[in-house]
Amino acid sequence: MKFTAADLKQFLKNVVNVMEDNSEYLSELDRKLGDGDHGVTMSIGWQAINEKLNDDLTSEEDCGKICITTGRTFLSAVGSSVGPLYATGFLRGAKVFQNKSELTGEELRDFWVAFIEGIKERGGAEVGDKTMVDTLHPAMETLKTSYNETNDFVTAFTAAVASANKGMESTKDLLSKRGRSSRLGERSLGNQDPGATSAFLILDTFLTTVNSVQAV
Repeated sequence: MKFTAADLKQFLKNVVNVMEDNSEYLSELDRKLGDGDHGVTMSIGWQAINEKLNDDLTSEEDCGKICITTGRTFLSAVGSSVGPLYATGFLRGAKVFQNKSELTGEELRDFWVAFIEGIKERGGAEVGDKTMVDTLHPAMETLKTSYNETNDFVTAFTAAVASANKGMESTKDLLSKRGRSSRLGERSLGNQDPGATSAFLILDTFLTTVNSVQAV
């Protein structure tokens, strides 16, 4: 498969739109567990990225530089704990894409593995803590296993997104162990984690983008 710098920028644009469309939903989830501002936070971060896409990145062909700018922009725009997490993900992934304007399926797999491992290392959360890691870790494990079996990125990432969805939904049955929501104890049960939800939206949007590229 072929995935270009233009496709990468389109993916980021697509995330901007998805976060806008889901901003109120994410904040509604967060009102049950935290400050109620997760949708606003994600909107602010991704709108800042959108400004870069419409300005500094319009002619950029280096996928690594696109990811570096994305990570740094999100970090500068978002003051909450999620800022450093996604910034680390994009900066780790940028190393895979460095000096490349066109990407292979293997490089896309390596990007997402680096992205998710970076977030896990930076945040220190584990599966079961009711965080974005409950979405991201299962996706990463499925991506690695499925890619090794099929050597096909689209097939592997489709399976990864399905695992991410299960992980996201599993947070409804978990006690919060990290952050402000951990103070709720058993009251956190029955509520889906907003961070796990926005992480799923990003992965699902990448799958949608890849499928649209393949269909051309």
